[in-house]
Amino acid sequence: MITIDQLKIKIEKKSRLLGIDMGAKRIGISICDDKRLVATPLETIVFKSLDNLIYEIKKIIYENDIKGLIIGNPINMDGSFGKSSQSIKDKSNIIAKKIEIPVALWDERLSTVGSFNLSNKLDVNVTKRTKNIDANAAAFILQGAIDYLNN
Repeated sequence: MITIDQLKIKIEKKSRLLGIDMGAKRIGISICDDKRLVATPLETIVFKSLDNLIYEIKKIIYENDIKGLIIGNPINMDGSFGKSSQSIKDKSNIIAKKIEIPVALWDERLSTVGSFNLSNKLDVNVTKRTKNIDANAAAFILQGAIDYLNN
């Protein structure tokens, strides 16, 4: 696994990235355009096993010509790393060893809240907001990362 700054160096200027919001039961997936301007929710995967998740990620990478992976890191609000953050780091390290593209973590504080509030401003009904919250959170995470990469 690499840092976001190392990712910036390793990937081409025109390359698509995949964003992941790793929940215990549902995994939000997002994707960006090859110019890395806009992150878009793609899907939500129900977590069955890490091997199954890696299989699904590899499939998405292949189908969409993905060049890098951004995984949300649930850092505590005070900036410390708790149990959730360590769990994501452990899973991310396993994923990084089993796929052939660079993997970086991105601070995901408030991503779920942010995506829920954004969909509220867009006047999306509560049922759709709740149903798509994981993929939307992944897009929120990926958007933050691509904004950073573009600056």
